[in-house]
Amino acid sequence: MDLEKRNLTLLKRRILVKKGIALAVLTLLFAWQIGSAYAIQRFPKPEFESGYVTPETLLPTPRAEILEIMDVVVLLLALSVVTWAVLKRRSRNLVFWISVFSLAYFGFYRQGCVCSIGAIQNVTLALSSGSYIIPWTVLVFFMAPLVFTLAFGRTFCAGVCAFGAFQDLISWRPIKIGPQLNAVLGVIPYIYLGLAVLYVATKTDFIICRYDPFVGIFRFEATFGMFLFGGLLLLSGVFIARPYCRFLCPYGVLLNWISRFSKYHMTITPSVCVQCRLCEDSCPYECIEKPVTVKNPESRQTVVKKFILAILLIPFFMLLGGWTGSQLHESLAMVNGKVRMANELLHPERIIGLTESIEMTAFKASGKPVSELYAEATAIIREFYIGGWIVGGFLGLTIGGLLAGRLITRYRTDFEPNRGTCFSCARCVDYCPIKS
Repeated sequence: MDLEKRNLTLLKRRILVKKGIALAVLTLLFAWQIGSAYAIQRFPKPEFESGYVTPETLLPTPRAEILEIMDVVVLLLALSVVTWAVLKRRSRNLVFWISVFSLAYFGFYRQGCVCSIGAIQNVTLALSSGSYIIPWTVLVFFMAPLVFTLAFGRTFCAGVCAFGAFQDLISWRPIKIGPQLNAVLGVIPYIYLGLAVLYVATKTDFIICRYDPFVGIFRFEATFGMFLFGGLLLLSGVFIARPYCRFLCPYGVLLNWISRFSKYHMTITPSVCVQCRLCEDSCPYECIEKPVTVKNPESRQTVVKKFILAILLIPFFMLLGGWTGSQLHESLAMVNGKVRMANELLHPERIIGLTESIEMTAFKASGKPVSELYAEATAIIREFYIGGWIVGGFLGLTIGGLLAGRLITRYRTDFEPNRGTCFSCARCVDYCPIKS
């Protein structure tokens, strides 16, 4: 055991050295990105007598098709290499350096766009609107990680996603927050996903891109509030490993579901577990499930009661969630510009003393009848009512399913990664004394 402890000490030291090197790389990337941001405007902006103000650029400029093809090729190669590193080589060291490359390329060079997370909105818009044709590169970025996850687990999260790689590299002193808090905070991504789909389906907003905490870091173009949010998220990531991935990422919801059915998945040990328990506390994301023995097996009657209760919980929470969502539909609809303008025209006393919005000024200048705006707003609110039932039912299904899952005890004899939440980062592999 003394030899094993010394090996663990050396392993931890190597991890710190790698993170120190990664921090130096990140510092260079920051310096290069800041230099690029200031180098964009090499000449003074033109002055217009009309009072024209140059608009801020919020999105990267469109890329040539050959460069888009290069992005897709890099994505597929990165997915293939990291999958090989996790399942065949079982090398955390290789996964680490792939994540550094992914952060440099997809993060700082490509400025976080196109990203698989934001592609959720494009897919939703394509499904809900017949007039929108989704770009093929966006579709590949959305589908490729899902296909790899179905086959090999969440290897996309392990070392390809720039957002995950950024957080993974700064998690210097991760602490455990416990299964209860993990479960409660783990519901937030489902809420985020439901609202994102709702707002896109109603043609209201792309909230995933609007509130992307890393856009300011990758592009140096964001509001002060988003810069602050991204900074706080990274700061918390030093102590709570991957807070965005675990408690915010809507794409992670899809990966979680699909990974549970993956044909191949990373395992802690390559063969039979010897119960050495060295891997027990190796996962900073608390994704390792401990053995549950059958010392005190539940009676058949208890198992049947729990099963019936689990079946009843799900429809109950679905109805409760759907009803709650339908009651909140007017508040949710206020994010829509047309609904907000209609409300301002109906209740002008609420905006006395406030500056008139650009949308309201444009509407008044258009000469469009107010009755037409009211009709459009009413139709949108109706869509939110139906969407509130659907999103609420989805969240109720999620909460009911989580509670039902906790009622049913799954017995296991070995330490195993949770197939849904495990990021396949291969950290735990280095702690296993069995190498073949």
